Amino acid sequence: MRADRQGSHRVAFEKSKRIILKTQTVCGICGRPVDKRLKAPDPMSPVIDHIIPLNKGGHPSDISNLQLAHWSCNRQKSDKLFKTPQAEPKVLGNRNLPQSLNWASYKS
Repeated sequence: MRADRQGSHRVAFEKSKRIILKTQTVCGICGRPVDKRLKAPDPMSPVIDHIIPLNKGGHPSDISNLQLAHWSCNRQKSDKLFKTPQAEPKVLGNRNLPQSLNWASYKS
């Protein structure tokens, strides 16, 4: 059996699952809203997805490794790893602005 369905991780997984179902509303895979009133076997029913799959070394019950997903999206993802888009760093002042001129090639 999987680690999130037995032993010490089962209780932690169920607790994290309840938190995610209360706080998240969008599928972590496709980005569309999840209707939590739908029940399995509906393909758009809500499930908890492991961001890093268990067979790839993901933690079975850590809330940072879990996300809300549609059942069909989770089935398509299976045990693949997806690269999540990183947020662009915010510019805090004019010293962090991107360079518009390559000063290395500047000749006086």
